[in-house]
Amino acid sequence: MPESSPRIPPVIRRLPEELVNRIAAGEVVERPASALKELVENAIDAGSSNITVRLAAGGLDLIEVTDDGCGMGPAEIALALERHATSKLPDEHIELVGTLGFRGEALPSIASVARLSIESRPRGQEGWKRVVDHGQVADDGPAALPPGTRIRVEDLFGKVPVRRKFLRTPRAEYAACLDVVRRLAMARPELGFTLEHDGRRVLQVQPEEALAARVSRLVARELADDGVVIDAERGSARLTGVAGLPTYNRGVADHQYLFVNGRPVKDRLLIGAVRGAYADMLARDRHAVLALFLELSPEEVDVNVHPAKTEVRFRDPAFVRGFIVGALRHALDSSGQRSAQSPAAGAMANWQVEPVTASAPYTPPAPTPLGSLFTSFDRPAPRLSESGQSWRGYEQALMAPPAARAEVAEEIGEEAVQFPLGVARGQVAGTYIVAEAEDGLVIVDQHAAHERLVLERLRAAGAQGAVAASQALLLPEVVDLEEPACDRLEEKAEELAGLGLAIERFGPAAMLVRAVPTALGKSDVQALVRDIADDLAQNGDALLLGERLEHVLATMACHGSVRAGRVLAVAEMNALLREMERTPRSGQCNHGRPTWVKLAHGDIEKLFGRK
Repeated sequence: MPESSPRIPPVIRRLPEELVNRIAAGEVVERPASALKELVENAIDAGSSNITVRLAAGGLDLIEVTDDGCGMGPAEIALALERHATSKLPDEHIELVGTLGFRGEALPSIASVARLSIESRPRGQEGWKRVVDHGQVADDGPAALPPGTRIRVEDLFGKVPVRRKFLRTPRAEYAACLDVVRRLAMARPELGFTLEHDGRRVLQVQPEEALAARVSRLVARELADDGVVIDAERGSARLTGVAGLPTYNRGVADHQYLFVNGRPVKDRLLIGAVRGAYADMLARDRHAVLALFLELSPEEVDVNVHPAKTEVRFRDPAFVRGFIVGALRHALDSSGQRSAQSPAAGAMANWQVEPVTASAPYTPPAPTPLGSLFTSFDRPAPRLSESGQSWRGYEQALMAPPAARAEVAEEIGEEAVQFPLGVARGQVAGTYIVAEAEDGLVIVDQHAAHERLVLERLRAAGAQGAVAASQALLLPEVVDLEEPACDRLEEKAEELAGLGLAIERFGPAAMLVRAVPTALGKSDVQALVRDIADDLAQNGDALLLGERLEHVLATMACHGSVRAGRVLAVAEMNALLREMERTPRSGQCNHGRPTWVKLAHGDIEKLFGRK
């Protein structure tokens, strides 16, 4: 048998600089929005006051970023186009980076896959321009422009068709670019931003704007009325921003903007903290609307995780999550009984639709002598609650007997005028309390309101301890896990025992479960322990079990509250209203629905054409 020819070993060689830049561009420049993000971050780091962005075809044909920052001379422009050349790391302490950019990869990467023009002028000097066309210098010479820098990116991926064909439509790419500018404009309210697309100005914000006003302008104007301002500190950490009330929510989480040290990020830990803070106030398919700005010491967060710099790692993730959850809950508690007061337009329109009295054709009643008609008006009117009493004259043919409950209310003192939710006047369909406030008409969903009150009572009375009572297993159950997962569970065993889960180490790669929280009933012990182990690996803390027990509390509150259809006395209605005014977060039930709505006097007058 002939011997096989020897295999030629591969030769290690240094890649050409142009190919290296294109490889780097695959990580840094994924789409036009990625290039735009790098350019705007550079403009921010240059100390600009105003930044203008121009796009054509969603950034596929043109991206232009102009700033009034410090500018660059000819030598600095040339150096900025070399890989790993940056002015943002004066020493080797990368863990102390305080700028948005620092890797020195963005400009050479973009220049390798597009036609890049840089024009810049420092104050007091002449301007200079350099053009690089897909990695090759095409022009270099003087330029006339105001102090600052203007960068143009044209024909992105024009000579890399395999990348170009994976881009989406111009409309989709424009949406991604708009999101980038919106996030960076929120992160820097002291700067002015202008965005133009295909010659049309689509966004403009002025510099030195208050954070809450900037967020409301860029996220949703409703946040000004339906949001709470966040400003909390714990140690060296600070959290600011605006969070929407639970009743002001969305079906997707695309209106959650998270920032760490002024950098827009998409971090699973922060998203999980937001979900935990709203856990008992939102339905599972609804998402909060907010913008949160977390400030930490640079040593406490690692931003050098990915070239796109949208992922971060925290040195103490449990502290960060607990801080965010606590700050959000405290701010939402301070909102009291506030609720997003935006009745649906369709529901408001129904107020103006003439009611259909009967499906059968209308037959006029027999004529009534005029004298007897006036005689019937002289009789005392029946109480509304006496629905069984017969109706007289033509009223019977036009109006159905009232099905609501109303009583003659006791005399209310002058101080009742100051009640935010007003004074109960009746009950509709055994479900909705109608109250008269100083500034309008209040309608309360009695079940939703009482559900929130019961949950807050359970918490205030220390019900968490009752729910976390342990139920010993007749036969302890062994859960097989990886050794690192067992180490994490063993470290948190005492904390888990306080929540009702008794576990202990059972060999190198197994845990023994002796008791589970009573409130969880016949739960799957294996799945529960594995989920908690995953939770510890991701968040550094046993958060899942606490959230499950919170869900049990919410379920107990739901089943223990006043049901819809139960008739209440006026005194009971007023007692419910007064407790709502004293209870935090009473403006929404445990599922994120509003517990009350208000029709202001002006709205009522509009319904009747008085305005």
